[in-house]
Amino acid sequence: MIRTRISLVFFAAAFAHAWILQPAAAQGSRADYDRAAALREAVQGKVFRDRVTPHWMEDGRFWYRVELPGGKQESWLINPRTGEKTPYKQPEAAEGGALRPRFPAGVRSEGGSEEADVLFENHTEGVIRLFWVDGGGQRKEYGSVPPGGSRRQHTFAGHAWLVTTEQGKPLAAFVAETGAGKAVVTGAVPAPPSRPARDPGRSLDGKWQAFLKERNLWVRELAGGKERPLTTDGTAERFLDGPLSWSPDSKKLVAFRTVPAQEHKVYLVESSPADQVQPKLRTLDYLKPGDRIAVSKPCLFQVDPAQEITVPDALIPNPWDINRLRWEPDSSRFSFLYNQRGHQVLRVVSVDAVTGTARATIEEQSKTFIDYADKLFLQYLDQTHEAIWMSERDGWNHLYLYDTETGKVKNAITHGPWLVRDVERVDAERRQVWFWAGGVNPEQDPYYRHLCRINLDGSDFHDLTPGDGTHTVQFSPDGAWLLDTFTRVDLPPVTELRRASDGKLVKELERGDASELLKTGWSYPERFAAPSRDGKTPIYGVIWRPTHFQAGRKYPVIENIYAGPHGAFVPKSFAAYHGQRYLAELGFIVVQIDGMGTNWRSKAFHDVCWKNLSDGGFPDRIAWLRAVAAKDPELDLNRVGIYGGSAGGQNALAALLFHGDFYKAAVADCGCHDNRMDKVWWNELWMGWPVGPEYAANSNVTNAHRLQGKLLLVVGELDTNVDPASTMQVVNALVKADRDFDLLIVPGAGHGAAETPYGSRRRADFLVRNLLRVEPRHEGSAPENR
Repeated sequence: MIRTRISLVFFAAAFAHAWILQPAAAQGSRADYDRAAALREAVQGKVFRDRVTPHWMEDGRFWYRVELPGGKQESWLINPRTGEKTPYKQPEAAEGGALRPRFPAGVRSEGGSEEADVLFENHTEGVIRLFWVDGGGQRKEYGSVPPGGSRRQHTFAGHAWLVTTEQGKPLAAFVAETGAGKAVVTGAVPAPPSRPARDPGRSLDGKWQAFLKERNLWVRELAGGKERPLTTDGTAERFLDGPLSWSPDSKKLVAFRTVPAQEHKVYLVESSPADQVQPKLRTLDYLKPGDRIAVSKPCLFQVDPAQEITVPDALIPNPWDINRLRWEPDSSRFSFLYNQRGHQVLRVVSVDAVTGTARATIEEQSKTFIDYADKLFLQYLDQTHEAIWMSERDGWNHLYLYDTETGKVKNAITHGPWLVRDVERVDAERRQVWFWAGGVNPEQDPYYRHLCRINLDGSDFHDLTPGDGTHTVQFSPDGAWLLDTFTRVDLPPVTELRRASDGKLVKELERGDASELLKTGWSYPERFAAPSRDGKTPIYGVIWRPTHFQAGRKYPVIENIYAGPHGAFVPKSFAAYHGQRYLAELGFIVVQIDGMGTNWRSKAFHDVCWKNLSDGGFPDRIAWLRAVAAKDPELDLNRVGIYGGSAGGQNALAALLFHGDFYKAAVADCGCHDNRMDKVWWNELWMGWPVGPEYAANSNVTNAHRLQGKLLLVVGELDTNVDPASTMQVVNALVKADRDFDLLIVPGAGHGAAETPYGSRRRADFLVRNLLRVEPRHEGSAPENR
């Protein structure tokens, strides 16, 4: 059992205007709401030495700058070869030295933390205008510069600036880097950064142009312009389609024969449009589980003389998707990835370009599901006729090396009771793979991401980032060094310089300083781990307490839930403000937990969700909460509430339907309450296909009569992610079952209506009223949108 506890202190008098501490009995007061609303702003800008951005020099050294209290800064010069760290004074940048010229089209700002200074010089014969371009591409004018004139402009690293003529014609664009630089505007517009993509319809030898016409596949001889069809049987119900793929020798061509999906319309009523009195009807195409999806299968054609070479479909009988089509360099065959509907079969199929004979070179099967959305990796090594493939076949997500000629596994590249999260890069020449892993250090939280390297034969494994936390890295330009930054919810970022070949520590560069933050009365979240339903598998979560927490006093508990099987959701990185702190400040202890059925643990851990989304990991969550309460009696498990949105909305209501003896109040926002009502891909992946009785068994609609406790349903009338009718069908079932509940429909809102200022305040009020058992006294003040 892992447990970290940090003592709490009161906020400094400097924040007395926003932080009026009340006795614990005043929970739910106006002061509590005001303090909670001010919390985000009060804790910002009080962590220092937490970000390192390297600026590499031609001699292999780099410098960086860190922020210090009081608006001060330090700059340091690092020699990676020796680990020497010396103070550094940045010289005045040469012309353009702190700027990156960009093609004007599409430029927009990024980053924005480190200060910069740009001197714009107008070397044109006319007036130029300066525009800052925000992250969304919107322009804000910052004045003009006359011919021969200049203007110095303060900005931030990563911010984009567009220069135009007086009439608005783009002349140049620049992205600022840290420090000072000069932007010389001559009027010559830089060239676009890349050439247009090659036309996939044109053969590589330049002789043929393939194209789609009247639902059929045609080719044109580019020399003479003569056109002829390769197919003539295309109809609206069955037609030729792209993508088109030519063989390297330009003799063969692959297209797809497609049967379109059925039509499934979802209708939304916008009750209160801004531009008219009458409502508007909105319509969107939205396939749901069990609907007929589009089916596309590859067709092989010889171009001259024209002939279709039949590709048998025994290996591709019912595709959910066919993609990643590629030709062998010698044009002898092509291959593609086949994902079967139901997601229990995934295979690489290779087709002989002469005979059309198909065989499976890689095949994956599962009795539950194959997580193609998050655990799919395939990279070919053409020179050695090999491929790297990702699989959970041994119970953990790992990499395997295949012989593509024989279809046999040569060896497991990685193995053990941990998993590969994703692949960073493959070095075919050195026969190495760099990848992100979880659980490689059994003493650490298994959700922490570590960058690792291993040889393709499974030898010489290195955890390049061993620090106890979750990691991000920045490589040197030559790839020889990496800056490893790791963090936890209870540890500000630590940045180390490491050798990229084996992860050997060269020097700790910076350790985030949260001392100014702690002076305000802020406290670190608490990490906690406790056994799951099986009594042995550790379940991980985080605890937030109010700043006015009093040891020995009982506090209601609120769980923030999202149990979607596609991920894991408990925060792992340090942040001065998590949204959960808002509710904690009103007088609650707030927790977040990743139970069984979520991602990034073993296959068995993940499989709990299979055709079983109503489980939501609740047996693990309840066991975890009881373990916390056994150590910390301040948790009042007689007053436990829960809230969540989307899949979390489905989970929050399920808590009251299936575990109403434990959870007493729930706020369910925009939930996919019946998996037959939600989007086709997400629900079929976890609930299976064809639609079986499990869909109804797991539905909040069919189980609505089981409701115990207090319920607030929230939905936006214009939710295009989850059909709002999913919530209204719950409402209908609750009415028929004569169950009491609250309903908030937010006009004009989309997905996540409870995150609007009004929805957020109503959620807080509901939990205060039903768990603190006092009437909220905020006098209508709405919290900020978190």
